[in-house]
Amino acid sequence: MASSSKRTQVPRRPARVRQLDLKWASDGLIAGVDEAGRGPLAGPVVAAAVILDERHPIRGLRDSKLLSAHQRERLFDDIRANALCFSVAQASLEEIDTLNILQATLLAMRRAVLGLRLPPKLVLVDGNQLPILPMRCEAIVQGDRRVAAISAASIVAKVTRDRWCESVDAQFPAYGFGQHKGYATAQHLKALREHGACELHRTTFAPVRQTLARSANPKRAP
Repeated sequence: MASSSKRTQVPRRPARVRQLDLKWASDGLIAGVDEAGRGPLAGPVVAAAVILDERHPIRGLRDSKLLSAHQRERLFDDIRANALCFSVAQASLEEIDTLNILQATLLAMRRAVLGLRLPPKLVLVDGNQLPILPMRCEAIVQGDRRVAAISAASIVAKVTRDRWCESVDAQFPAYGFGQHKGYATAQHLKALREHGACELHRTTFAPVRQTLARSANPKRAP
């Protein structure tokens, strides 16, 4: 006669979050989010969201600023091939000048997360500000150095924006966007003084605003 006794079921421990030693656990997908292009004087701000696949780990993920351009390009291809999914979005030049750079960055991050093919249960964002999202979010200072998914997002965002800068370089060769990627380098500031601002410049950023003011009020010869 078959025994009617039942084995005691031992509850499983919750899955551990490997990217970061958080005090609570999430049993769903985790997305890392980062941006590129907050500081430059020109062009859009780009954000990326990445959900890594633990079955296909990517070696060498680090903060994009600590990698060479060649390393970033190689890792960008690895992320595209091996991540569970990723999404790239941006806030336009007009949105930056209208909203301010912080709000435009958060908007780009929101668009990137909502553009993911798979909805994450938890979103980990580099920095100390969070976009408005319908799922749980956590801001992590220096997250691009501490969380693999955020590192991956920083690489995707950086490569995407750098490629944009290189694509517009031929249209505006006087400014050198392909070299300085829009940042306020000596080369870029010199080009602004000599040629004025072009349609890609952020009019609310001080060096560009000052250049436009000088163009509107040129000094008269004595």
